[in-house]
Amino acid sequence: MLVLLPPSEGKASSGRGAPLKPESLSLPGLTAAREAVLTELVELCAGDEDKAREVLGLSEGLRGEVAKNAELRTAGARPAGEIYTGVLYDSLGLASLDPAAKRRAARWLLVFSGLWGAVRVTDRIPSYRCSMGVKLPGLGALGAHWRTPMASVLPEVAGSGLVLDLRSAAYAAAWKPKGEVAGRTASVRVLHAPTRKVVSHFNKATKGRIVRSLLASGAEPKGPAELVEALKDLGYVVEAQAPAKSGQSWSLDVLVDEVH
Repeated sequence: MLVLLPPSEGKASSGRGAPLKPESLSLPGLTAAREAVLTELVELCAGDEDKAREVLGLSEGLRGEVAKNAELRTAGARPAGEIYTGVLYDSLGLASLDPAAKRRAARWLLVFSGLWGAVRVTDRIPSYRCSMGVKLPGLGALGAHWRTPMASVLPEVAGSGLVLDLRSAAYAAAWKPKGEVAGRTASVRVLHAPTRKVVSHFNKATKGRIVRSLLASGAEPKGPAELVEALKDLGYVVEAQAPAKSGQSWSLDVLVDEVH
């Protein structure tokens, strides 16, 4: 199983670990594309601070993020699962999983990123600020920058099993499963059951809990239909829509009564 996650906007500090080694990151087919983004981002942020803030969409209060980006090549690096914070990752609670669940997380979870393309939670990265919606002056829109290398690398990473897609729209734009991979992909919405509306906070929190439940239970559904049954067994209320034709993904709605 492969679980596709968005990153978090907020991130923990890099700490004092050894600096980034780009060649050590998973998915080596993305190395050249990563190097292109990293080089331009560091140069941008080491230059005109105001221009960098404008490009990155940062407020005056986030000036420090520009300086942090300028030092990406020398900053300490930590496992991505420790760098990403926020509602989804708080609910996922990687640090408190048992050893077997942590091993599953290392195999299953793939975090999409405007800077790195996609990384495993065990990949060591520094803290950074660069969303998928950014348009760098030289490379252009990052979503478009990542599409070609992702189309080459991700189908192999997806293997022959279930792909659980929990990404937000901006990150989903970097890679869209196609063909037979799409047929075993399930995207998930979380709806407030009484109103049937998506609410951002509990959408993220519930997605984090879903992933934690699957990791902790050891359930390994082979496809979307089996995923629906596994989630129901874990206590979730799920409505599924199978694809109308080949080459399309499954759509799952998880219904939640309480907003928390």
